[in-house]
Amino acid sequence: MSDLRHSDPGGPPSKSFRLDRERGKLMGVCAGIANYFGIDATLVRAGFVIATLVGFGSPLLIYLAIGLIAD
Repeated sequence: MSDLRHSDPGGPPSKSFRLDRERGKLMGVCAGIANYFGIDATLVRAGFVIATLVGFGSPLLIYLAIGLIAD
């Protein structure tokens, strides 16, 4: 069975939020959120896609704000 946790073996979730530009696709926001909560980045990315479709695009503004403000 696959492990949905962060790929860091045995590492605890991060204590502070940071963008993860190494594993990130655009700005590293979803990968940073995944690191913070200790979950797989794919789940966060899927959540953002669903939220964007349901929220009529407002999560895109939130994503951009996080990407520009964080780090």
